[in-house]
Amino acid sequence: MKIEADRNDITEHPHDDKPGPYLCTVCDKRFTIKRNLNVHKQIHTTEKLYSCSKCQKCFRTQHYLKIHMNVHSSKYKCTECGKSFESNHRLTAHRRTHSGEKPFDCTVCSKRFTHSSNLVAHSRIHSGQKPHKCLVCDKTFSRSTYLNTHMRVHTGDKPYKCSLCNKTFITSSNLQTHKHRVHSKRKPYECYYCGKTFKTSSELKSHVRTHTDAKLYSCRHCLERFMWLVQLKTHLLKSHNEGTWFTCHICQKKFTLSFSLKVHIRCHEDVKPYVCYECQKRFSSPVKLKCHLFVHLDVKRFCCGFCGKYFRQEREVFRHCGRRHSY
Repeated sequence: MKIEADRNDITEHPHDDKPGPYLCTVCDKRFTIKRNLNVHKQIHTTEKLYSCSKCQKCFRTQHYLKIHMNVHSSKYKCTECGKSFESNHRLTAHRRTHSGEKPFDCTVCSKRFTHSSNLVAHSRIHSGQKPHKCLVCDKTFSRSTYLNTHMRVHTGDKPYKCSLCNKTFITSSNLQTHKHRVHSKRKPYECYYCGKTFKTSSELKSHVRTHTDAKLYSCRHCLERFMWLVQLKTHLLKSHNEGTWFTCHICQKKFTLSFSLKVHIRCHEDVKPYVCYECQKRFSSPVKLKCHLFVHLDVKRFCCGFCGKYFRQEREVFRHCGRRHSY
């Protein structure tokens, strides 16, 4: 079977032992044709001068813009789902999602893929290769798309906007997750132990651990096991002095996770980006917003172990026990 190659994989084949003569001085990627090298260099710049008149999406080169316009003209349209693509090879790869065909297989672990670019990216898991380097923070990535998404952290570009609350996001997946968790009230995932429902499968998996006492994370030094990753990271820092503390530059408070530090700094800056869709009250962290939402739902899920009384929030249980019961 003759399969059309992806334009991004012109010089990148897992079994090709002949490196191209044209070298990118930024990420050390090689090309067999100089024109492909010149096009590749556009990846390492943040300038996007060419804008689409249909959707306002911007591109680094006029060539990429021209290819993108095929999406709006429906030149390459899937007859199964009606989705349009930039090129014929993208459409061919998409059709495999309907047929289930996976013609590209990894020679190391035999895992199969629908597209050659996915196989190339997967092969870097075994080799450890990360050829795409960020020029700002020197962080490396296995795929150019990951680098492009990462660059938005430095540029502040958030092209995906929520139509309900106007909040913007770096990636479309973050936007979809936001809509699902904040604006949707559906909870299709149910715990088979207690019947509690959740919006995402990851939330359900985390909850099930409270019933099974599953400790998935193990310390490689003393083999002590933990239920949560943050517990393992804290243990490594305190007991084995391994890892990095994230320190607040204002009050010098230390955290094991960069996200925890980011949320903490909002307390100093009085930034509250999380908004309750019921009463418009604002919060500095998603956890505080989630706890607040139970006020509107009138759900009391935290139980006092002494008298059996239920409360909306966990801190209300501690406050109640401190006043009514002795530990």
